[in-house]
Amino acid sequence: MRYYYYVIAVLVFIVDYVTKKMIVKNLELGEQISVIGDFFLITSHRNRGAAFGILQNQRLFFILITIVVVAGIIWYIHTNRRSGNRTLLVGLGLVLGGALGNFLDRAQHGEVVDFLQFNFGSYTFPIFNVADSGIVCGVILILLDTLLSARAEQAEQRKQASGNSTHHEGQGSEQA
Repeated sequence: MRYYYYVIAVLVFIVDYVTKKMIVKNLELGEQISVIGDFFLITSHRNRGAAFGILQNQRLFFILITIVVVAGIIWYIHTNRRSGNRTLLVGLGLVLGGALGNFLDRAQHGEVVDFLQFNFGSYTFPIFNVADSGIVCGVILILLDTLLSARAEQAEQRKQASGNSTHHEGQGSEQA
C-alpha cells in the first residue's frame, strides 16, 4: 500500500473525532467514569492550552503553528515516501492524524476535548485524548527511527573504515 501513512493519519483522526464526540454527548464537563478503579478514569475535560495545559488561551497561536507543522509533515512525508522507511512514515502519519484531530477542536471550539485520565497513587497524569496519544506514539517512532538510523550509519562507517585499513594493509604487503 503506497500511501499507508495517510491512512494511519485518517484513522487516528477519525477515532479521535468519534471518541471526543461521544464524550461531549454523553458526559457533563468534569464527570468521571471509572474504568480500572482509581487508576484509569474517563473524565470529561477541556484544555484551552497545549500539552499539560501550558500556554492557555492561545488559540490563534496554536492554529497557526499547527498549520505550519501539518504542512511540514506532509512535505516531509512526500519527500521520504519512497525511502521504504516504514518506522519514520508510520510515526509521521500518527503525528499528522493527532495534529489534525486537535486542530479541528481548536479551530471549531477554541479548546480540545480531553478524557483519558491515569492516576498513579496521589499523582494524576494530565488528562489527554486519542490525538495526543497518536502524537506521542508518532514522536516515539520518529525518535526510534532516528536512533536506529544513526546506529546503522555508524556501523556502516566502521565497516568502511575497517575495509579501508585492510585494503591499505594489503597494499603495503604487496610493495614489500
